[in-house]
Amino acid sequence: MRRALGHPAATAPPVVHTPAPGRTAGVAAMFGSGLSNQTGAAIGALAFPVLGPLGVVAVRQYVAALVLVAVGRPRLRDFTRRQWWPVLLLAGVFGTMNLTLYSAIDRIGLGLAVTLEFLGPLGIALAASRRRLDAACAALAGTGVVVLMRPQPSTDYLGMGLGMVAACCWASYILLNRIVGRRIPGAQGSAAAACVSALTFLPIGIVVAVRHPPTAGALLCAVAAGVLSSAVPYLVDLLTLRKVPAQTFGLFMSVNPVLAAVVGWVVLGQSLGVPEWAGIAAVVAANAVSIASTHR
Repeated sequence: MRRALGHPAATAPPVVHTPAPGRTAGVAAMFGSGLSNQTGAAIGALAFPVLGPLGVVAVRQYVAALVLVAVGRPRLRDFTRRQWWPVLLLAGVFGTMNLTLYSAIDRIGLGLAVTLEFLGPLGIALAASRRRLDAACAALAGTGVVVLMRPQPSTDYLGMGLGMVAACCWASYILLNRIVGRRIPGAQGSAAAACVSALTFLPIGIVVAVRHPPTAGALLCAVAAGVLSSAVPYLVDLLTLRKVPAQTFGLFMSVNPVLAAVVGWVVLGQSLGVPEWAGIAAVVAANAVSIASTHR
């Protein structure tokens, strides 16, 4: 799966104290993982003119399934009905999350789409708190969203709406992952969900390929998106969570919208104005302050 298969701040494991050198390596790995994730999304966007967001997401689902099945090795025949229903819901949410995110990227750009999607884990983190500081953080994040979605002739409300749907899907993904993690050992649940999602997208991928025959370059970009945004972040996060405290991991997750905006500018030429950067900064700051104050 993509970086959503990583562990957002709201689902990070208990703090594990490790030596400073391990933390330094972990932080470097997190930066590489975040950069890989956003670069993969940008490269996938290069294939939109040929495959469209639907075709790129289909290929990405296939790559995610291959990686997770190899790592999780799910024993599907042993799953009970009580285990299968959250897996099926997780598969549906995973596919919808990626499709709405990539569709939003196609319409409003990488930086804004990722920032709106990031409201999902941030919302879960703030909803469970009763502190005044978190209420202020929620207000700050809300202000950032208002700035990003402010009415103007060029505002793409459909693209913004798709980004918000992706945020709801990411929040649902976090909650469902908790259920799956409690009922199915290891990574078997996530692997099974990725497999179901890939099978669902298989006929979609065939239809897209028939109607819009992919070029070698477009197919390569879609596969690269799957590897860089699914395989690399997932495997790196598995190692990173053993080296860095949950607080550090959660704080670094806040940098992803900034990385997305920078990568979108460098790779796709999607420049942002001062209001957009201010909105992104507000969302990032709200998450960072909330996490830092909670762990302190």
